[in-house]
Amino acid sequence: MSHSADSELILTPLHALHLELGARMVPFAGYAMPVQYPKGILAEHLHTRQSAGLFDISHMGQVALRGDDAAAALETLVPMDIQGLPEGKQRYALFTNEQGGVLDDLMVIPRQRADGAGQELFLIVNAACKVQDVALLQTLSDRCEVVLPLPEQALLALQGPQAVQTFARLVPEAADLVFMTGRWMDVPAEGGAIRIFATRSGYTGEDGLEISVAAADALRLARLLLSLPEVEPIGLGARDTLRLEAGLCLYGHDIDTSTTPVEAGLTWAIQKVRRNGGARAGGFPGAEVILAQIDQPNLAPRRRIGLIGLDRTPVREGAELLAADGRAAGRVSSGSFAPSAGGPVAMAYVAAEFAVPAGTLYAQVRGRAVPMQLQPMPFVPHRYWRG
Repeated sequence: MSHSADSELILTPLHALHLELGARMVPFAGYAMPVQYPKGILAEHLHTRQSAGLFDISHMGQVALRGDDAAAALETLVPMDIQGLPEGKQRYALFTNEQGGVLDDLMVIPRQRADGAGQELFLIVNAACKVQDVALLQTLSDRCEVVLPLPEQALLALQGPQAVQTFARLVPEAADLVFMTGRWMDVPAEGGAIRIFATRSGYTGEDGLEISVAAADALRLARLLLSLPEVEPIGLGARDTLRLEAGLCLYGHDIDTSTTPVEAGLTWAIQKVRRNGGARAGGFPGAEVILAQIDQPNLAPRRRIGLIGLDRTPVREGAELLAADGRAAGRVSSGSFAPSAGGPVAMAYVAAEFAVPAGTLYAQVRGRAVPMQLQPMPFVPHRYWRG
């Protein structure tokens, strides 16, 4: 990856391809990233829901932890069961702080090392939190080796109902993966096979793959995928509306250091073995707060909820929410028009008393009270392939 002298934004290995495809580039987490291509966000969103979309997510951080103690060491930073993860099985995880707040969310998968010399934990962390996350992981360096593949690795996501079957025309064994599993594969290509590590996961609510590839091979792989008739390039704009419809949290918006996993509705991600009464209960930052809230949910003062607009007015992040009697209820954390849901949707944090099924709250938009109804998430059904 290179720096552009005038702007100091970091360029991904696919930067020239984005320009060639007519992308509108924007600064995002220190990178120049494509927000949309000429067909526009709406068309890109719908294409991903109907066929297969290719996303450049090379701004994300890729880290490996090596050594016999790596899983136990990582458990001192996250409330998840890492030691019980079998090779090739991916898990969603959270870095937490001493107050029980979320420092970042990440993906973890044990895999064989590329050189075949034993196993490692492969982590994917958010772009905006990458520097802080790496510093946090470096605190484990007396217990395991912290390896930073970046910037030598790029990351692509192929998402949509036709993503895996399309990719499997190139690499048949890709079809054997189920949701949240991964493996090394070789993609036949002109100029020699491309070695990748792919997981059947993603950030759209659709079936699909996230593909880690050497930066030197990223352009060849992207061109090969875009040559498939089902695949179109998709920018950050549609990525955001897709993940919002899927009810997935965006770090810095729907989860941050002020929200606990329980408030965020992410208790499902904390396995029983790390909870009170479990074999390895606690031992992570903020355990006292988080485990108390799991046992007594009334200790969590707020709840993350889904809202659907009762008129066509889009409601954006930061909009204040009031109850019918004018009491302050909470605030929107993410909001947009949702193309597949057919109207405005939002995620919000509200005081627990307002988190009532099918209740109505009023978003304050330019002096108007816009009615929104509480709705369970996701706003569109997840289509992950669980076998």
